[in-house]
Amino acid sequence: MNQFDDERGWLVELYRVDEIECANVPAMSYVSSTKPGIVRRPHEHREQSDYFGFTGPSTFRLYFWDNRKDSPTYKKNFKIDVGENFKASVIIPPGVVHAYKNIGDCDGYVFNAPNRLFRGQDKQFPADEIRYEDDPDSPFQLDD
Repeated sequence: MNQFDDERGWLVELYRVDEIECANVPAMSYVSSTKPGIVRRPHEHREQSDYFGFTGPSTFRLYFWDNRKDSPTYKKNFKIDVGENFKASVIIPPGVVHAYKNIGDCDGYVFNAPNRLFRGQDKQFPADEIRYEDDPDSPFQLDD
């Protein structure tokens, strides 16, 4: 993510079509707001890649669990803090379970530009999501 600062503030390039693989070119975009302490629970996509942008004003803890059987990092989990002090864009491919939590003290905003339309053309298909938050035996648990 490129950030440009001057006396007026800053500008961040969330994505550039000439810097991402064709398979991840966005089909739509949205911005969501998440209150402090709130978690957007673990889920994965079968076909969709998410292209998140975390620019602040809060900080998010982003969690990943690689659920792709053919991946060298299969069953590994990762986390990273992004947002106010570490602006980042993150592409999450299909098969990677992900969640995030606002660990800051103010509402935080997340930009997403997925490469698939939510529920397809004219919203006529089921959402491409496998949700894990209601499964107490799920291996995809936040550890903090």
